[in-house]
Order: sequence, then C-alpha cells, then structure tokens
Amino acid sequence: MSDLLRLLGSSRSVTLCGPDGMGKTRLALRVAEQSTVSFPDGVWFADLSDTRTPIDVFARIAAAVGVVEEAGRPLSNTVSQALRHRRLLLVLDGCGHIEAAVDEVGKELLASCPQVSLLLTSEAPIRLPGGTVWRVPPMALPAASRNAPPPDPAESEAVRLFLDRARTRDPRFSATADELEEIALLCDMAGGVPLGVEVMGTCAPEVGPSTLAMKLRAHLSSPSARPGPGQAVSRSQVLPLVLEYAYLGLSERERVLLRRLSVFRGWDLELAERVCADESLPEGEILDLLTSLHNRALITVTGEVENRVRYCLPDAVRTFAAGRLAEAGESELMQRRLTDRMLEMVEHLGRQLESSRAMPWTERDAGRQRVLTEYDTLRALVSHSLDTGDAEHGLRLCVDLVSHWVSHNSYAEGAHWMDRLLATEEAAKAPSLARAYVARAQLARVQRDHAHALALGGEGLRLARESGEDRYVRTALNLLSLVEVRERRTDSASVRVEEALRLSRETGDLWGEAICLGTRAALVAQQGDFPTADQHYNAALDLLRSMDHRWGVGITLIGQARAAEEASDLMTADRCYREALDTQRLIGASGQEALCLTGIGRIAQAQGHTGQAYDYLSEGLLLSLSTGQRWAAAQALISIARVAFGQGLREPACRLAGAAASVRERLDLPTNPAPWPFGDAGQEAGDHGRLVRWWEQGARLELADAVTEAEYLIDEARKPVSQRRLRDPEPEPDPGTPEPGSEPPEKCLTKREVEVADLVSRGFTNPQIAEELFISPSTAARHVANINRKTGFTSRTRIGEWVRRHR
Repeated sequence: MSDLLRLLGSSRSVTLCGPDGMGKTRLALRVAEQSTVSFPDGVWFADLSDTRTPIDVFARIAAAVGVVEEAGRPLSNTVSQALRHRRLLLVLDGCGHIEAAVDEVGKELLASCPQVSLLLTSEAPIRLPGGTVWRVPPMALPAASRNAPPPDPAESEAVRLFLDRARTRDPRFSATADELEEIALLCDMAGGVPLGVEVMGTCAPEVGPSTLAMKLRAHLSSPSARPGPGQAVSRSQVLPLVLEYAYLGLSERERVLLRRLSVFRGWDLELAERVCADESLPEGEILDLLTSLHNRALITVTGEVENRVRYCLPDAVRTFAAGRLAEAGESELMQRRLTDRMLEMVEHLGRQLESSRAMPWTERDAGRQRVLTEYDTLRALVSHSLDTGDAEHGLRLCVDLVSHWVSHNSYAEGAHWMDRLLATEEAAKAPSLARAYVARAQLARVQRDHAHALALGGEGLRLARESGEDRYVRTALNLLSLVEVRERRTDSASVRVEEALRLSRETGDLWGEAICLGTRAALVAQQGDFPTADQHYNAALDLLRSMDHRWGVGITLIGQARAAEEASDLMTADRCYREALDTQRLIGASGQEALCLTGIGRIAQAQGHTGQAYDYLSEGLLLSLSTGQRWAAAQALISIARVAFGQGLREPACRLAGAAASVRERLDLPTNPAPWPFGDAGQEAGDHGRLVRWWEQGARLELADAVTEAEYLIDEARKPVSQRRLRDPEPEPDPGTPEPGSEPPEKCLTKREVEVADLVSRGFTNPQIAEELFISPSTAARHVANINRKTGFTSRTRIGEWVRRHR
C-alpha cells in the first residue's frame, strides 16, 4: 500500500500486474480509497471486462466519471476534454485482454489530461509513457530468519487469510500448532495466491488441514497436473489446479451449477433459476447450491439491487468454470438460454417504455433500471453474437437497447455495435433487419448525423412496409419527420408526420400519437405559428401525463419551453423549464437537467430577476462542465455574459462571450463575429474597439478557466457596486497543503461555495448537499473540489475545521 501510494505521487500511470486470483482488483480499490486526498476531483472505477475496442473503453470511462456523450462529437474527444482540467485518478480494472486498446486510450488521456492519473490492473504489463509496472506479489508465507526461533505460522498473512475463511465457513474451527504447520504448507502449495488460499481455507473445516494437505499434494503431483515429466507447477499455473481440486470435491449438482454460472457477468437468484435449472438441476435447489458455493469462496456477493441479492464469479473462477462448461458440451446451450432470457427482458423494457397503458412511472422505469443492472451481461452477449456470426440475436438485443442508449446518452457504443453487426453477411438475411435499420437511424438522429439518419430510416421504412411491421413503419415515419424538421424540409416533414399520426390513432397507439404531436408542434413552431404549436404540445402532454410517462413528459416540456421562449412567452417558458427540470432530476438525465437550468436562468434574466438568473445559470454552467457538455456550457456563458453586461460589467461580460464563441467554433457550431452579442451597444457608446479586445482576450481562454471567471464574476456581481473588486483573476500558484493551524490563502469563494462548505462542516455527504440545495450530486462534488482547489485544502475535514473557526 505504501509503495503504491508513493508511486501514484510520482508516476501518472501505475499498472498492477499479476495472474488471476492474485487480488489485483481488491488491492487497486484499497489504494484508490487511500489516495482520495491527493485527487480533489475524485477517484473513479471503470471495469473493462468484455471490452474490445477503444470506443468500448471510452464508454466505460464516461459512464464511470459521469460524462455525457456530446451529439455529433467523438466520444473520445468529449471524455478527454471533460477531464482536461480535472485532477483525478482513474482505476481501469481488467485490462489484460485488450492491451492495445487500453494502450491507445491511456496514451490519449495522459497526453491531453495533464492532471489525470491511471491505476490499471492487468495480467500482462501495460507500459504507458512515463508509467510504472508493479508486480503484485503473492501473500507472505512463514519465513525463517538466521539465528532466530522458528517463525509462528499464525503471524503470516497467508495463514491468517486461510484461518479467516475457514472460520467464516465454520466459526468453531481451530488449529493446533501442528495443524498450523500443515496450513502453512497448504498456503505454499497454493502459491500464496489469495484466491487459492481462500478456497483451501473453506475446504479445511470438512476434512481437517492434515488430510487436506495430503490430498492437495497428491493432486498437484498427479501426472495430469504436471506440465511435463519431472517439471514443477509454476505459480501462474497453480490456481487452476487448486480450483480443479475444489471442483472435484463438489457434489455433482454443485459442479453443474458452477460451470453454468460462467455465462453470467452478474446475476440474481431469479436469473440463475431461469437460465440454469432443468431436469438435471431442479429450480428449487438453486438457492441452497448458491449458498454452498458462496461458502466455498467460489462465488461472491456483490450487493443488493431492488431487494435482490447480486452474485458474481471471480474472474479466475469464471475462466475455469467456462472451460468445464465447454468440456460438458453445454456452452452453446447456456448461451442460448441466457440470450433468450435477456431478449425477453429487453423486449419487455421496450414494450413498457412505449406502452400506451397507464402505469406508475416506477413500474415503467423498472425495466430501464434492470437493464442497467444486467448491462455487463448484455454487452457480453452482443460480443458473443459478433464472434459467432449470430447477427439476428445481436441485432434484436441492440434494437431493444436503443431506448436505453438514447435515454442515457450512450449513442457511440450502440452505434459501434450495430454497425459491426449490420456489416456481417448474415445481417442481410436477418428477420429483424428492418427494425435494426430504424433503430440505427434513431442513434444517428440523436448523434446529429442527419444524412445517415435519413438514409438508414428510409431503408428501414421500406423494409418495414414490405414486411408489414406497422409499429416500425410509424416509428420510421416520425423519425424521418423529426430529422426533416431539423433540416428545415417542412413539406416532406409535414407529410410524414401526418401519416404517422394517422396510423398511431388508427391502431390506438397513444405513445406514438403523443410523440407525433410533439413533432408536429416542433414543425408548426418552426413555421412561426406558436399558438398552434402550444396547442399540439399541450395535447401531447395530456396523453403522456395520462400514462405517467415521465421521460416523454420531460422531453416534450423542453420542446414546448424552447418554442415559448422563441415566441417571447416568458411565463410559459419558465413553467415548462421548471417542470422539465424536476422530471430530468427524477430520471437522472444530467444533460437535460443542465439545459433546463440554463433555460430558467435565461428567462429570469429576461424578466429582470438578476439574482435568480445568476443562481440557475451558475448551476447549469457547472453541471455542463462536469458532464462534458461543452455546447451547453457555452450557452450558459453567453447568458451569464448578457446578465453581467446589463449590469454594466462590460469587460468580464465580453471575455465570457469571447470564450463561449471560441468553444462553439471548436465544436464546429455557428458563431458570430466579435463582439457578439454586444456589437450594437459598443457602436452606440463609441468603444467598439475595447469590446472587441476584451472579447478576443476571452476567446483565448480554456473552457475551465472561463468557468472560473464566470463564478468569480457572479460572486462579485451580487455585491453592492461600491464593494465590487472586479478584475481579471490572475493565475493562482499552488498553495500546497496548509499547516493545521494556518489560514487558507486569500481566495474568494462564491456564495454557493460558502453554502456547500457550511454543509460539509456539518457532516453532509454530496448526495445530502444536493438534496439540501436542490442541485445534482455531481454539481455538489464539483463545488467541493473547487473549494479544495481555492483554499489549498485536501479533505472535507480541513474544510469543516476552517468553517468552524470562522463561523
């Protein structure tokens, strides 16, 4: 632990290297836990199991750190830019099978994010630039010293682990001095590999250490176990042999269940019963068998989700059990059973999300939450479909996962998988091809790849008409009309949406009708008929509220708010943004939450509520920055600049406007020349040149620096004019860690940061702070990180001490 913590302080990349079962993941998590004070922006864990490509790796990292994919931008670029100014530690677990992809991603992150450090676990070394490879040693065994009495076996860590697991299996277990010697020998035969020691420890209460040692020695000495005549078993080979010994000691039904569980990446009792049970393994025995395998350290409990206990196999055990499953000839059978069960689950999700039946949102959302829980297994199944050329099952999984990818802003991963599946020869003959084209077009639409969406959607519509799949005909028509509204093809958009609306009404599809009404409203608003657009939006909302479809309500409200804002109907826009904000927070859509916060701030500014405008714009800006939404952050900066300019704070306002324009230019979004949006005011006052100069200064700022200036500006703008100290913030030297009794450097905390610091001093966690101040947990975490950065503190305890001294 001490060695690794020192290495993380001097090296930006550390790889924990060693064979399966050595405890790399457990050690990495412990080191990460102890290093939080060194990384004010947090320590984050990403499991890279079953990843194949750099896109997969970036998707796992984005999900871990809370970065939301930007439409129309490569995910790698979004993640790199979002982490560019953060000081954090990323723990990337299970990199051994994708060394090339992790090497590519690691190099990009280390090059573009100078304050990001990486802690990796892998069987083989991964040598990143400037990094260190640290081989995880086996657990210490009793070692004799020269001129010293014989060592006490009970003091070695391997023996202590053995005894701990034995007593977990049987609290009455005890060992004599002679038995301790046998236990030390058992640990040595297990190579000091923690998992092997644990498994042997759970076997000891049944047969006793002496008998166990004799049997294990015989097993390791058998001709089938040795690599060759007269050759010893290496440490990297010993764990599978120990697992084989434990496996042979199981009952027949325990062996059957263990090998069948290897198809899962995580499971609960109901899933194990549905997939693993048959005539040879009765469903009623599954629970007892799971308990027995858990007692033998062959499976682990990972937690509880929705009152269901979750289990998983350690990687080494899953690899071993998968080999036994293949030997039994059941691999394809179990994969088919699992695929059928997962297809049933995701298809149920799709039906629930688009069902016209009235049901509580918690019931409708349960399927979405279940997909999150089983997502690792679903990923593995899609990968298996690609490996085996089973395009049909892979496409069916992806079609029903599209609603998950869209609602969680995970477009790139889904698009990557679907493109690979559609490129296979088998895809052309797949019965679900029409649905797959429509689903892939949906991802292209939210990625703002409109040309691709029109091409895919058009082909999907043609195939759906030919095959008589009415549901996907309606979906394709509405999808194409939405894209055409974006492209301002009003005539064709109108024809398509009217057909989709007619078909939805004829089939009683209230969900489809509501979505079509929303599309019709957007089209009418684009044509300038805002009263009619408002009527269509209200009709769509009536249908969605009658179903209690919160996600649909939230998206429709945002569209209505934008239309009302464009029509200068400020009261309607404010009401819609506020209701949408509550909905987005409920369903956890941070990207839309930031959009709503910024919208409320703009409306408050237009209504003359300056303080309220600053409150909401500041929250929206910080949330946009933390989730990597640069276009939304630029939008918030422009709105803050307008408020400040109206107060006469011309220089900082121009700097923020210039920074926002620079962000939009880097994102290839439309921009206006300097000093937009203050050109007219500058000409009237005769100081156009100064506004342009300030604007250009801001255009050279990085986004994170512009956000810091915006926070400083907001804090100063709240003060009476006579008390303002507005100036361009100077670069802050690193103050280091203050002595316990010293005062923090003279830095200005914003009003919200003072509120957060006060709650920290009272012991509030980030979720509790978020609930108290009506902000998101990620925004609360960002505030805490900003407080630490400004004061030079490195922990919540130091913040609390400082607040209590000055309260």
